[in-house]
Amino acid sequence: MRARLLLLLLSGLAGCSGACRQNVDHGEAMERPASPSVALDRAAYAERLRAMWMGECLANWTGLRTEGVRIQRPFFTDADWGKPLGRDGAAIDFVLLDPWQADDDTDIEYVYLHLMTEARTLHLSPAQIRDGWRAHINQFIWVSNRRARDLMERGVLPPATSDPALNPDARQIDAQLTTEIFGALAPGLPALALRIADLPIRTTAHDHAAHAAQFHVLLFSLAATVDPEKSRREEIVRIVREARRYLPDRSKAADVIDFVLSAYLSAGDTDDWERVRDAIAHRYQEEAAAHGFTYEGYTESAINLATGIMALLFGEGSFRRTVQIGTLSGWDSDNGTATMGALVAFIGGMAELRAAFPGVRLSDRYRIYRTRPTLPDRLPGDPDAEDTFTDIARRMVDLVDLAVKEAGGEVEPTRWILPSRRH
Repeated sequence: MRARLLLLLLSGLAGCSGACRQNVDHGEAMERPASPSVALDRAAYAERLRAMWMGECLANWTGLRTEGVRIQRPFFTDADWGKPLGRDGAAIDFVLLDPWQADDDTDIEYVYLHLMTEARTLHLSPAQIRDGWRAHINQFIWVSNRRARDLMERGVLPPATSDPALNPDARQIDAQLTTEIFGALAPGLPALALRIADLPIRTTAHDHAAHAAQFHVLLFSLAATVDPEKSRREEIVRIVREARRYLPDRSKAADVIDFVLSAYLSAGDTDDWERVRDAIAHRYQEEAAAHGFTYEGYTESAINLATGIMALLFGEGSFRRTVQIGTLSGWDSDNGTATMGALVAFIGGMAELRAAFPGVRLSDRYRIYRTRPTLPDRLPGDPDAEDTFTDIARRMVDLVDLAVKEAGGEVEPTRWILPSRRH
């Protein structure tokens, strides 16, 4: 309880972007001490970006084994890992592919990367987003993504595509799994990350669903500030707290983050995630109305934000454990698992993935044509894949140059000098 009270006292609004402004009063951000300038190695960061994409695909396809299988009690437990209880009788276990196949956890972000790379900009306009979606996002889309795409065909531009009057699914999970990339493009620059991500988030999300997506963007931006010399557990708690401070206190997303963080900090056992998951079910599904929520189905924002944070915290920086907990958590279990698996891989880099799967050859190839066949084929000599994570990371690094310059930092041949920032 003391930890939760401290978190609430520290929570405030800083650097709030358009999506955040939907339900918060304007006011001055709390003044915080400035950090010193930080140097970030370019090649090392590229390897972390490569690990992020690989980890996200691995976590995504592992989580798909249980997507929508358990959406109410009884839920999966640790004892179910390895058993044939997944979709179509599949064993609940890690899924490794070669090449990695596109899915909605990675392919929409891939489209955004393509659009930004082609336009050489971090700030996509409403028309650029609409034209990009019309050209490349026409299948394998559901819920709010599907409604936004249909609205674009009728001439509606973002952010009106997430207006609840036009898009009744705008409080679903969609933006939470399609916009993390913008945080990675602004390392250690959370306020800029929010500005870059603002319109893509509001293409499909409104209100607390937009705040949940912002929270994920912030985590990926703040991942660059994680100190490898410190406890991974403590650093993850730190960036969760720091990201939370950017959200309005009255947002339902803030309630979710506070609840799960408090439950984690008060847990006496790091394997006690099942009890916390049941508490999530009670608060945000079974007794949702009593707590000011409306449970809108297993793809809704709040409950899946909760399980994602739970997997991240109880995983304590271990890629394998984070993905296991996310996969077993219930509801839309591939999405939060993909996001948090990607974050842990991003923090730990390729070393994290190699340690998680010793002796296993991890493919660098990516098949975007599974879902987005109108994009360029960057591997014309490979009939089974169109891109590599190595080259995806290279293109992202080029965009990081733009972010660092925009934030007032310095771009050098082998590193970036990030400007000081307020904590």
